[in-house]
Amino acid sequence: MTLAATALLAAGCGGLSGGGQPEAEGGSLAESGINLAGQTYTVGGKEFDEQLVLCKMTIASLQSVGATVNDRCNITGTAATRAALTSGEIDMYWEYTGTGWITHLGNASPIPDAQQQYTAVRDADLAQNQIVWLPPTPFNNTYGIATTRPFAEQNNLRTLTEWGQFMNSGNPAATLCVEAEFAGRDDGLAGLFRTYGVTNPPSGPPGLNTLDTGAIYQATANGNPCNFGEVFTTDGRIPGLNLVTLQDDRNYFPLYNASPTIRQQVFDRNPSIARVFEAITPRLTNEVMLDLNGQVSSQGQDPQQVATQWLQQQGFIGGS
Repeated sequence: MTLAATALLAAGCGGLSGGGQPEAEGGSLAESGINLAGQTYTVGGKEFDEQLVLCKMTIASLQSVGATVNDRCNITGTAATRAALTSGEIDMYWEYTGTGWITHLGNASPIPDAQQQYTAVRDADLAQNQIVWLPPTPFNNTYGIATTRPFAEQNNLRTLTEWGQFMNSGNPAATLCVEAEFAGRDDGLAGLFRTYGVTNPPSGPPGLNTLDTGAIYQATANGNPCNFGEVFTTDGRIPGLNLVTLQDDRNYFPLYNASPTIRQQVFDRNPSIARVFEAITPRLTNEVMLDLNGQVSSQGQDPQQVATQWLQQQGFIGGS
């Protein structure tokens, strides 16, 4: 998620892509006895780097156990992707538990415990919409506040509590870049300041600056116009630009762990599809996703190549 990517964009879905994609074969998934031969799945995903990697990973994994897969990665926006799922245009995609609970199920407040939030989303979406949520990833792609590693070390900043104290200090270096949406929401910047006791918030510019999502990372890395930036915690630009995300030690931000979501009708055709994700999902930690996303966003690699190479390195599919 990025949370920017969970915004309700109404753009339409693209057509089938990846027509020349080679099919993945072999590997530990197939050797474990999972067999989806004769099954055909249309796999979708949103348009940002993390979702492209997860979507391509799903396609290669399903192909390796004999399934025929139609590629519908790169759908623009959360609303369009979810609509494609519920309408039957796609059979599955990776969604975030926070997005499911708040956006799709209409709850006002997130659940602060990751397992409890997953369980609540899983049960409600199955009952209301016949959508199966498989167990979530360890990684949590939520909001964060980042700064450069040298700046954090120089100022002894590890947590958002320490950041709040720094923001109150009157130090001219207490400059912040955020998205306009985050700045204007009570459950965005205003709530963050309240939670961390920021009683002397920066104003601006130059103290508070609203930028587009993508511009915040480089602006924070440059220290101009800000030393702190609102980021998304598994964005590959964080390691690429030597940024560090400060610990949300009071658990302000919602949890956005990713789960495969599958139409119940499709899941019931062959429930052993869950075994594919049971193997892969636990290995998708924050560190792994930062690395995979960084290969795409910072190094310019192709998401399909990144996903396939990781699956091969883990032994899930065949190839070198």
